[in-house]
Amino acid sequence: MNRITKKSFYSFLALYLISSFIFLALAAYWFFTSQVSLEMNNNFYRMTQVADSVSAKIIQADMMHKSYKLESFANSAVALFDENRTILQGELPQAVDFDKDFYMKDEGFTLVSQHTAGHLGVKYVVVESSQCNQNVAVLKNRVIYTVIFTALFIIIISVFLSYMFLRPLRDKMQEIEQFVKDTTHELNTPITALMMSTSRLKAKKTYDERVVKNISISTKQLYDIYASLSFLSFDTKSEEAILLAFDEVVQEDISYMSELLEKKNIKIVRDIKPCSIIIAPTKAKMLINNLLTNAIKYSTPNTTIEIKLSHKSFSIKDEGIGISQDKLQDIFKRFVRANSYAGGFGIGLNIVDSIVKEYGFEIKIDSKLGEGTEVRITL
Repeated sequence: MNRITKKSFYSFLALYLISSFIFLALAAYWFFTSQVSLEMNNNFYRMTQVADSVSAKIIQADMMHKSYKLESFANSAVALFDENRTILQGELPQAVDFDKDFYMKDEGFTLVSQHTAGHLGVKYVVVESSQCNQNVAVLKNRVIYTVIFTALFIIIISVFLSYMFLRPLRDKMQEIEQFVKDTTHELNTPITALMMSTSRLKAKKTYDERVVKNISISTKQLYDIYASLSFLSFDTKSEEAILLAFDEVVQEDISYMSELLEKKNIKIVRDIKPCSIIIAPTKAKMLINNLLTNAIKYSTPNTTIEIKLSHKSFSIKDEGIGISQDKLQDIFKRFVRANSYAGGFGIGLNIVDSIVKEYGFEIKIDSKLGEGTEVRITL
């Protein structure tokens, strides 16, 4: 990853983790406090049940003129007191505050019940229990462990999601970096040729047809690069489609490329019939120019390019290096190049495909490595 992608990755990761941890902390706090409140209510209910059970047995024993012996209870300490607050039965771990019905002290809760109504001389039934605090401590540990494991899981998921969500950005940044490199390379060739040709003209101080031709070719190459980049960046959707003599556009583009064709000694075999279609003039020129440029670029010297046009279809067939079958399905994608034979940006066929789709045409490419390529457009 480059610097920008890394910065985006860590920024997204930090934002995701911070928001997730805040949500996790709030959820853990809400769950813990609600569970503590529930546990305290349950503890009060359990202690009340114990006190009521003892009170009921004391009243029943008194009515039957029997004595009552205090039984033991799991997780609770119970004691009986008379009206003078003197202990009659049982044993408690801490002193009792008889002025309160229910309270918490140190590590336990205390419940003071007066439901015996003085039977058998018992005024108070006191229940003490530390079970609530023990349960809360266990709950606290469980919440802490759960939060830790959940946080680790969130970290793993966040890294995966950050990588997955930023993958298109990373790929796009790589495409842009490669595009800039290709642009630099593509512009360097015609600019260098222009500079050298201009220097030769200045040195000779005479007209040199070959040098002027090189200047013309380089200038056209620069213009084509500019046109493609302009179309790619701004497009020309605002240009209105008109009924255009498509055959004239084809003839003009062949003439436009004549110097480059002559330089590579490529022969054009044409079968061009009158054809008029509704299309924006700039897009018609871009359509033909990109296909013919590709045919010339990927053709070897001393070969032939066949151009056919009827009122239904247009085709260009070259005898160039061809395209492998595994690359044909991706050939229309932006910045995709089938090979590095003659450089380029990988945008020519993408522009052609976008124009074809815009006007409802159909395009098909047949190609074999080492034999050439044929592009057919059904108009």
